[in-house]
Amino acid sequence: MLYMLGELANQFILFNVFRYQTFRTGAATLTALLFVLVFAPTMISALRVKQGKGQPIREDGPQTHLAKKGTPTMGGLMILTGMLVSVLLWANLSNPYVWIVLVVTLGFGAIGFYDDYLKVTKQSHKGFSGRQRLALEFLIAGAAVWAVTAVGNAELSYSLAVPFLKDTLIYLGYVFVIFGAVVIVGAGNAVNLTDGLDGLAIVPVMIAAASFGLIAYLSGNAVFARYLDIHHVPGTGELAVLCGAVIGAGLGFLWFNAPPAAIFMGDTGSLALGGMLGAIAVATKHEIVLAIIGGLFVLEAASVIIQVASFKLTGKRVFRMAPIHHHFEQLGWKEPQVVIRFWIIAFVLALIGLSTLKLR
Repeated sequence: MLYMLGELANQFILFNVFRYQTFRTGAATLTALLFVLVFAPTMISALRVKQGKGQPIREDGPQTHLAKKGTPTMGGLMILTGMLVSVLLWANLSNPYVWIVLVVTLGFGAIGFYDDYLKVTKQSHKGFSGRQRLALEFLIAGAAVWAVTAVGNAELSYSLAVPFLKDTLIYLGYVFVIFGAVVIVGAGNAVNLTDGLDGLAIVPVMIAAASFGLIAYLSGNAVFARYLDIHHVPGTGELAVLCGAVIGAGLGFLWFNAPPAAIFMGDTGSLALGGMLGAIAVATKHEIVLAIIGGLFVLEAASVIIQVASFKLTGKRVFRMAPIHHHFEQLGWKEPQVVIRFWIIAFVLALIGLSTLKLR
């Protein structure tokens, strides 16, 4: 919306700043942050009244978590609302990539919201049917990947880019639509599994969003893309504004999610934010890099897969409890220790992932 003011630059030179993605990204970050800080207390109070007992706490989990009983969930609504308002204000709404990523984010958020609603109303950990949930996720993700391939260059859109190698593309054809959908759905559920401790998921999400905001900006700029020998994807630079909005909304949410949390993110936020990261990775042709930058999420998801597979095949558990952050709690780590150390891991992995932009 405010992007349109850039067209008035000929009449008033100061309006020229609205043309710059860097300016609008910073403005989107501040707008989302302020929005969440202002409206979050009201939203938290309303959710506390509506939910009553709040998010159900696992009785077989760490005993320290029982003190969190009664804490409301669906805090992802705060993040998504702040992000959406900010994007509508600052992004170029004629850019198709913005709408594609927004549809994935809000679509996954709606699925997560329904899952949270069932858990809260039934006071049970069993929410949405797993098969139905995955089917809806793949439907949204598949449609988004198809839209990305339709918008971009055909040869590039249907290919997989390989990091650390110059101009290397593996052409997948229509199989790429399936591959891209797996990336988006996998990212959404990996972030969802990571969201188990106060502040654990949101900071790595913001780190990944900052990393992909930079990647999107560079990929969308022909000069920078040529200099770095990465694939130029026209139009993706506008996704940096969306990433900035997520960072701002995430910071606002963290203010209330910091221990002891006044609200939990819930599937509403974690599923949506993970899907968003996956969609941006597909749009910018950095799907493999997402596995590096989001390595913490991969580790969390892998721990669950390993635990389930091991128990079904051998009857034994590899970890004391999965996802892996609970394993370290069972080893005696305090919750803040787990959270901060995992933040450090996420930051290091982001630096490694960003190094692929130059080491080619």
